[in-house]
Amino acid sequence: MDSMVKSGNENWLSAVVPLMKLLTLTVIGLILAHPKTQIVPRATFKLLSKLVFALFLPCLIFVHLGASITLEEVLHWWFVPVNVLISTAIGCALGYIVAVVCRPPPQFYRFTVIMTGFGNTGNIPIAIIGSVCHSSDQPFGPLCHQNGIAYVSFAQWVSVILAYTLVYHMMEPPMEYYDVVADGNEIEEVCDSNVSRPLLHEAEWPGMEDKETRHSKTPFIARVFASISGSSQSTFPDIDLGEDGVPRATSSSPKSIRCLAEPKVMRRMRVVAEETPIQHILQPPTIASLLAIVVGMVPIFRNFVFGSDAPLSFFTDSLDILAGAVVPSVMLILGGMLAEGPNDSSLGIRTTIGVIVARLLILPFIGIGVVVLADMLNLLLPEDQMYRFVLLLQYTTPSAILLGAIAGLRGYAVKEASALLFWQHILAVFSLSIYVVIYFKLLSYI
Repeated sequence: MDSMVKSGNENWLSAVVPLMKLLTLTVIGLILAHPKTQIVPRATFKLLSKLVFALFLPCLIFVHLGASITLEEVLHWWFVPVNVLISTAIGCALGYIVAVVCRPPPQFYRFTVIMTGFGNTGNIPIAIIGSVCHSSDQPFGPLCHQNGIAYVSFAQWVSVILAYTLVYHMMEPPMEYYDVVADGNEIEEVCDSNVSRPLLHEAEWPGMEDKETRHSKTPFIARVFASISGSSQSTFPDIDLGEDGVPRATSSSPKSIRCLAEPKVMRRMRVVAEETPIQHILQPPTIASLLAIVVGMVPIFRNFVFGSDAPLSFFTDSLDILAGAVVPSVMLILGGMLAEGPNDSSLGIRTTIGVIVARLLILPFIGIGVVVLADMLNLLLPEDQMYRFVLLLQYTTPSAILLGAIAGLRGYAVKEASALLFWQHILAVFSLSIYVVIYFKLLSYI
C-alpha cells in the first residue's frame, strides 16, 4: 500500500491546507471582479476563461496524460470513466428523490434531477489535485500531480459526451414555457429569454452560446414525439416533419425511400439524433485528451515526445510551463463568477436545499461505499491511493458549471442554474473540507 498518506494531525493538515490555498485564490478573484471594486472587468475574466479552455487546460492534459498513459494503463484505468457513469446515475436517482420529496414547480423536475446528478469532473478536481500535490511532503508519492491529472483527464471525455447528449436534451425547455401563435404559425417563448448572460456561461466551456441551433431554445423532442402521444403535428409547424411525422423529403430521394421503410418511432429517434450537437465534443480539451492517448500508447511517438532525452522534450517542457497557469486561473474565474452573486430563482428554497444536501453531503457518502466495494472486488489499481482519491472526488464536487452554460444555450432555467451553482460552490468549501479529511483518513486504512 502507498502509505505515504499521512495520519493524525499531519493527515488533517494535508487535507485542509490545500483547500485553504484554493479558497484564497477564489477570494482574490472575487475581490478583483466584485461590482464595488471592478478592479478587473468581466470581459477580462471571459478572456481568461477562453485562454484556460483553449490553451492552458489542453497543455495540462496533454503533458500529464500523455506521459502517464500506455496501452497497459488504458486496460487498468477502465474504472475511472465507468465511475463517472456510476456517480452520474446515482446522482440522478438522488435528484429524482429530491424532486419527489421537495416538489419543485413542475417545469423544474428535470432540472432538479440534472443539477443533482451531473458533477464537476474536470476543473475542480484538477485544482484540488494540483493544490494537494503542491507541497513538499507529496502525500501521494513523487508522481502525485502527474498521475492525478492523468486520471481526471482520462475520464473527462465521458462527461463531455454526456453533456452534449443526455444533458443537452434533458435541459430542453418544457412545453409549458411555450405558446402557439395561430396567425403567424410560429412558436413564441413565454419565459424571459432576455436574461443578461452571466460569467458562469463562460467559466468552464466558453463559446457555448455559439453552438445555438434553430431548435436549441425549443421543446424539440416533445414536438417530434407529439403525434405518438396523440397531439397533432400541425400544431408544431417549425419542425420539418411531414403529415405522418416523417422529415420532409422529395419522393425520389434515397432519404425519403429510407424513411418509408422505418417505423415511426425510429424515424423520430433519428431526427432527434441528427439534432444532437455531438460534433461539438471535439473541443481543445477533448482533442488534447485523444492526442495524448494516441501518443502515449504508441511507443515510437511516446519516446519522441515525452522523456528528458526525447527530441521534443523542449516542446513538452514549454507546454508544461503553460499548464502551470490552470489552477490559479480556474480559481480566479470561479471567484469572478461568485462575485456576480445569486440570481432570483423560482426553484424554491426547499428544493434548493434538497439539491445541495443530496449533491454535497449524501452523494459523497454513497461514493465511499461504491469505491470501497470496488476495492474489495479488486476492480481498482492495487497500491494506488491517488487512483482511489480521484474516484472519490468524482462524487464530491458541486454541480458542473457547464450546466449553467447549457441552461443558457437551451433558454431553460437560466436564473435557477445560476443561483443553484452559486450556493453550491459557496457551501462546497465546507463539504469538500469535511470529505477530503475523511478521504485522507480512509485512504490510510485501505
